[in-house]
Amino acid sequence: MGSDPGRTAEPAVSVVLPVHDERENLAPLFEEIRTALRDRRIEIVAVDDASSDGSDAELARLAGAAPDVRVLRLGRRSGQSAALAAGWVAARAPVIVTLDADGQNDPADIPRLLGMLMAEPSLEAVVGFRVARRDGGWKRLQAVVANRARDVITGHRVRDTGCGLKVIRRRALVRLPRFDGMHRFLPTLLAREGARVAEVAVSHRPRRHGRTKYGMWNRAFRGLRDALGVRWLRRRTLTADWEEVT
Repeated sequence: MGSDPGRTAEPAVSVVLPVHDERENLAPLFEEIRTALRDRRIEIVAVDDASSDGSDAELARLAGAAPDVRVLRLGRRSGQSAALAAGWVAARAPVIVTLDADGQNDPADIPRLLGMLMAEPSLEAVVGFRVARRDGGWKRLQAVVANRARDVITGHRVRDTGCGLKVIRRRALVRLPRFDGMHRFLPTLLAREGARVAEVAVSHRPRRHGRTKYGMWNRAFRGLRDALGVRWLRRRTLTADWEEVT
């Protein structure tokens, strides 16, 4: 990574990107993020989840060319939840933006979500839900079924658990329990902690390079297992009220 003294300035926003085999998508996505957030002091925290396509070398190149890029590398393939958690622990800003590294989330939507969060001090998170999805019909059907099944099992309705674009206060994220698959349930986990979460429509784009990392069956079985775990967690949350009487 570069040693530019600009790295020492505290960022106002940390953009956390979980990366696995997205080499061709990285450079254009970084530029789109900078353009969208050109009026804010940012850092891009890219977490390489043991890529094998040269993403690690591309991230090193991008970090060497710009002081606003930080790169973390997981020692072994650990999954999107682990990459996100590592990123927001390492993040220096009080507000964290997450989005997928495949380029399907549009960084141009970030200022709108960020502006909403900043305008409402009581909000802890603003999360996107995708409209006019640019995936195939089969994948869209999977998403609809998965979203509704998670709602029923967890007892908490979320329009689009799979949307990677979220703007969240770091103080809320670091309180959350961490487990494999938690990234699919962030709004529900935040609500469990008493956080106020808003949902906002965002755009969705076709994938430019590479291919999706998950198929129907691993989505279905992992999602069911994780939803049951979140249901248990919500039901076991301590909610006792108290007041001092003497």
